[in-house]
Amino acid sequence: MAKKSKFISPKNNTKLQEIGRLILSFMNGNSTKIYNYKQISDGIDYKNPRQRELVIQTLHKLLADDRIIEVEKGKFILNLKIAGTLTGVIDFNQAGNAYVRVEGMDDDVFIHSKNVKDALQGDKVLIVTYHYKGKKMEGSVLEVIERKRDQFVGTFQLIQHKDFGFVVCDKKTINTDIFVPKGRIGGAEDGDKVVVKMIQWRPGEKNPEGEIIKVLGAPGEHETEIHSILAEYGLPYTFPEEVDREAEAIDRQIHESEVAKRRDMRKICTFTIDPKDAKDFDDALSIQKLENGNWEIGVHIADVSHYVTPGTLLDDEAYERATSVYLVDRVVPMLPEVLSNDVCSLRPNEDKYTFSAVFELDENADVVKEWFGRTVIHSDRRFSYEEAQERIETKEGDLAEEILVLDRLAKILRKTRIKNGAITFDRSEVRFNLDENNEPIGVYFKISKDSNHLIEEFMLLANRKVSEFVSLKRSGDPTGNTFIYRIHDDPDPAKLEALRDFVSTFGYQMDLANTKKVAESLNKLLLDVKGKGEEGMIETLAMRSMSKAVYSTEPIGHYGLGFEYYSHFTSPIRRYPDLIAHRLLQHYLDGGRSPYKPEYEEKSKHCSAMERLAADAERDSIKFMQVKFMQKHLGETFTGVISGVADFGFWVQIPENGAEGLIKLRDLMDDSYSYDAKNHLVQGARTGNKYQLGDKVNIQVTKANLIQKQLDFKIISE
Repeated sequence: MAKKSKFISPKNNTKLQEIGRLILSFMNGNSTKIYNYKQISDGIDYKNPRQRELVIQTLHKLLADDRIIEVEKGKFILNLKIAGTLTGVIDFNQAGNAYVRVEGMDDDVFIHSKNVKDALQGDKVLIVTYHYKGKKMEGSVLEVIERKRDQFVGTFQLIQHKDFGFVVCDKKTINTDIFVPKGRIGGAEDGDKVVVKMIQWRPGEKNPEGEIIKVLGAPGEHETEIHSILAEYGLPYTFPEEVDREAEAIDRQIHESEVAKRRDMRKICTFTIDPKDAKDFDDALSIQKLENGNWEIGVHIADVSHYVTPGTLLDDEAYERATSVYLVDRVVPMLPEVLSNDVCSLRPNEDKYTFSAVFELDENADVVKEWFGRTVIHSDRRFSYEEAQERIETKEGDLAEEILVLDRLAKILRKTRIKNGAITFDRSEVRFNLDENNEPIGVYFKISKDSNHLIEEFMLLANRKVSEFVSLKRSGDPTGNTFIYRIHDDPDPAKLEALRDFVSTFGYQMDLANTKKVAESLNKLLLDVKGKGEEGMIETLAMRSMSKAVYSTEPIGHYGLGFEYYSHFTSPIRRYPDLIAHRLLQHYLDGGRSPYKPEYEEKSKHCSAMERLAADAERDSIKFMQVKFMQKHLGETFTGVISGVADFGFWVQIPENGAEGLIKLRDLMDDSYSYDAKNHLVQGARTGNKYQLGDKVNIQVTKANLIQKQLDFKIISE
């Protein structure tokens, strides 16, 4: 290297910093290459003697700052541990490329498949970033900091005439097969679905090494595939024996000494309204007319916190699970059945301990008084939603008068909520009719009616009022009390703008001036598209513009519901955050001081993560059952709606059963198609033929892959 300059003028500092940025950007283009100062000078177009002197000065400064390393005299390489490095979580797509989500960054960093090193789905990784050929920033994985998991589900392939094999993982986002040597096969036979544990991944080796720890059965069989989903997401389908023993030992008796500590509401008309196949009833409503003409409405929630206490095995297990998981043919409960279906379930004609929110409502559904505390109730009747709906529609039957009053008040609450900014997404959910062998014999959609909305509005009222009670002083000022909130952030402005621009092509207008205008616009949009050809497409895009709801100790509000303070309080049998809310509420009712917030923030993050995992498992089980159902319809034709578009193809959903299949662009033989992300379509280069989100198309079912839980369709002519 040329002789070091003895003096760097302060005037040159800014200039050197700018040159330093140029040098680092250039070296990032090939982050593992060694450069001399002449190559660097040429690379940033600093070629005359004066400019090269500035490059030399800058290199000395970068060396002093540890941004680069001098590997030998006059030759330099990036210090990858410092220059341009970021830490984040890696997320693979089916093509083998990945994106790294870095906290605090708006955009994820793209990682090409050749630069993912030994990272696997969900791992925490260290990456180096650079601008490849002047394009958008991308990166390369330097090392895996923390493995997300070490157990995977896949199909074992025994190499013929050898004593080893490979496990091909079910998830296409796991971008490698796992080598299983002799002695670690664990009794698996060729073609078995298995759980494999990754033991090591030696540097330079193409595949990690693993050990088969469980054989699940033959691929495609119902029990095998359901247990594969449970294993894939690490969901335990049984409780440890010691947890079951602790649950069985719980005192199930109602004791007068405990009743004396509670508000006794056993003589007030009380009932539950739940799905007809429900086994756990965690909420009940009571109603009585007061002398002043107002209505006392009690929202009674199973007092799980009375039975499940901190420090017990039961509580530890419930926290780890954090939520019940509802697969198509079974429930993976948060609590053992003796609690969820018996001790804590608000079954009819039984006295039960509850935690209640009791409201005095006037004829306009305004809350005049509120009370929170522990109670004892006696449910007089168990209604299914269908039975309650019948009372609403016919105005006849037992307890019809009480249900009609609750329905009228609930409709006022709903109208007020929407007026105050709530978004009215009301999407139907797919359900299956199963025979005795869990084979799908029919598909139907769960549609919310007045009886569903009745329960929903009173649960929302209880959740909101509990949150406000803990969070606000009588004056309306925040208390600073630690609590666990259900939060829903405002939508991403860029996504809203994209939605506004897109729907304008259909003649719809949106006002994005402020939060209230956005909510009004979304509600009007969802109403205006009802029954139109573009309904599904616009509803889908509107949903995608929303943030995800999570748990947090920071009360930033719930955008979708239009509430400033909101918590989950009404389902402690199946959600751990509700159990936390019960404990904290009682703590404050007893005059307790606010506990250490960071501890509860960690609990919030854990519960949010487990909720996402449960949702993914539930979605996989629905996909599996849909594929299983559609196996009977191979070769048949349907009219479907394009539900998603990507650069490799588009998805079509069949409205009558909710099944969704992929049409690959390479299978469209009439033209060469390209992807237009902005307009959610693919278009033929020669014909100009378009396939756009929301379009109706005629398709034929060509393939049903139970292992990948994927349907393939092909377009057929009119």
